[in-house]
Amino acid sequence: MLCGYVSDERYMALCDAVVEFTTNGRTVAVVRSAPSGAVYADIAPGAYQVVLHKPGYSAKRVNITVSAEHPYHFRMLSDRLLGYMWPKWVRSSERSEFRVHSTTPYRLSLWRYGWEKVLIRPLGWFDEHGPRAVMQVTPDGDYTQTGVRWNSQGYGSLHHTQFVAGPEQSGLYYLHAENEAGDFFAFPWVVAPAKPTHPIAVLASTNTWNAYNNFGGRSNYINALCLPTTPTVNARLDLPRYAGSGFSEWHAPNDAYAPLSFDRPEVENTVPRHARVLDPVPGRLASSLAPAEWRLLGWLEREGFAYDLYADAQLHDGTLDLDAYTILILSVHPEYWSRTMFERVKEWVDQRGGKLMYLGGNGLNCEVEFLDNMTMRCKTQLLSSDGSLGMRDPQNPDVYFESRFHATVAPEASLLGVVTTETGIMTAAPYRVAHADHWVFEGTGLQNGDCFGAESLHERCPGGASGHETDKMSPSSPESTVLLAKGLNPDDGGAEMVYYTTRSGGAVFSVGSITWPLALLVDLHVSRITSHVIYRFLI
Repeated sequence: MLCGYVSDERYMALCDAVVEFTTNGRTVAVVRSAPSGAVYADIAPGAYQVVLHKPGYSAKRVNITVSAEHPYHFRMLSDRLLGYMWPKWVRSSERSEFRVHSTTPYRLSLWRYGWEKVLIRPLGWFDEHGPRAVMQVTPDGDYTQTGVRWNSQGYGSLHHTQFVAGPEQSGLYYLHAENEAGDFFAFPWVVAPAKPTHPIAVLASTNTWNAYNNFGGRSNYINALCLPTTPTVNARLDLPRYAGSGFSEWHAPNDAYAPLSFDRPEVENTVPRHARVLDPVPGRLASSLAPAEWRLLGWLEREGFAYDLYADAQLHDGTLDLDAYTILILSVHPEYWSRTMFERVKEWVDQRGGKLMYLGGNGLNCEVEFLDNMTMRCKTQLLSSDGSLGMRDPQNPDVYFESRFHATVAPEASLLGVVTTETGIMTAAPYRVAHADHWVFEGTGLQNGDCFGAESLHERCPGGASGHETDKMSPSSPESTVLLAKGLNPDDGGAEMVYYTTRSGGAVFSVGSITWPLALLVDLHVSRITSHVIYRFLI
C-alpha cells in the first residue's frame, strides 16, 4: 500500500530514502522511496515507528499511523548550514534564541550591518557530545504553516542555552555561522531601540521577507494556497506558478490561502561571507530583501543620518510610536502590509504632520493578516489573466481595483502617491527630470530633461535607479501630488518620483522603484536628492 511520501525542505521528492517500519519492537518492512518520493510497503494500517535514512540528509525516527486514505508526509532536512533568530525582531536588551542546523561543530558571531560591517562580539563554538548533535529536525507535513520549531527537540539543557540579548544600538544585525566543514551562513536580526532615540525611523520589510520565503515548499509565490498532495518532481512541470497563465497562483478567494509562519530560516536573506556594503547585490531575491535594505542603512550612516530600525510587526503592534519620529522611511520592497499598519501611517501623515519617505517599489500592494505573533496570511487574490497588477471587482465590473491592497483595504496610492503597474517590470533605467524648479532638486544642477540615476548595485536588473518593479501616479493619488521625475523604462513604464503635502503639515516623497536604494551608494544625484529630502523633512 501507499504509506506516504518523502520530501526535503523545498518539498522536492526524495528518491531512494531507506524507510524502516517497526511495530511492537519488530521490523516488518524496509523499503525505498520511489522517484516520486512515494513509499510503498506491504503492511497493514496502524501505528508504527518509522526510521528514515538517506545520505546527505538528517536521519530521523518518527511515530506515525499508517492509513491508506491519508498518506503520511515525511520531511527530511539536507546536510547544510542554516540558521535563524527567534523571534526575528526584538527591542534592545530583549532576548532572541539562535536556532542553527549544522552537521559539524560551528562558530557563531554577532555583527552589525551599516556603513561598516562591525563585529559586536563572538558568541562561541557550539557542539555536543553526541555525533552530529547540532543538527535540527524538521516536523513532518506542512510546516510552512506551523513553523519548524527548531531547538524544541533535544535542547532542554538549563545550562547550554542559546539566547542573545539585543544590543543597545538599534539596527540590522546578522549572525555569522561557520562550521568545521568550511560552510558559512548569515542570518538577519532586527533590533529596535528600547525607546525612540533618533528622529528617523526605518521600517524593515519583514512581512515581504516572509512572503518570499519558500522554506518548507511554500511562499506566497510557490504553492501559495497550500502544499499539494504530492511532492514536486520537476518545478516547471509541477508547480501552479508555471502551469497556468498570468497570476494563476492568486486566483483563489482570499480566505483560501493557508498561513505562512515566520518561524523558518530565510535562505534568501543570507549574505556572502566577505560581502561589503558597496558590493553589487547578487542573486534573484537578495536584491529585494534584507541584503538590499542593508545598502540603504549603510548610505544613511555614510551621510550621517542617525536612525532607529523596526520590523513591520512592530509598526502593526504599536511598538513603533510614530509620534516619536519626524520621518518614517520605507525601503526597497515593502509589498506586504496589514490594514493596521496602513491606517496608522496614513493617519500620522494626514492628521499629525508625519513625513513619509517611500524609497522602494511595489509597496503596500497586498494586505496581510497577522494571525498571531508567528504567522501571517496573505490576502492575495488577483483576478488577472493578462499580467495586469490590477483587476475588476468581481461583484461590480464597473469598479477597478488598482491592486490587491486596494481590493481589501484602500488604494496604496492614496498614501504613497503611486501604485505599481506591470509596465516596465524587470527593466531598469535612469530617471528624467520633469520639475527642475522644485526644491527637491536644489543644488543638484539638474534641469528639465536631464537624466540621473544611471548607476546601481542591483545585479538582477542593472541599468539604473528606476527599475525591477516600478510605481506610477493613479486616479487615487492625492490631488496635490506633483510629478518630479520619471524613469526611462520601456513601454512608458518608468517609476514616477512624486511629492505631496497634507493640511496638517505632513508630506510624502516617493520614488516608486525597487532599485533606488541600490543606487544610493553609487549615484551622486540619487544620493543628493535623497539627502535633500531628509534635511528638508527634519527642519
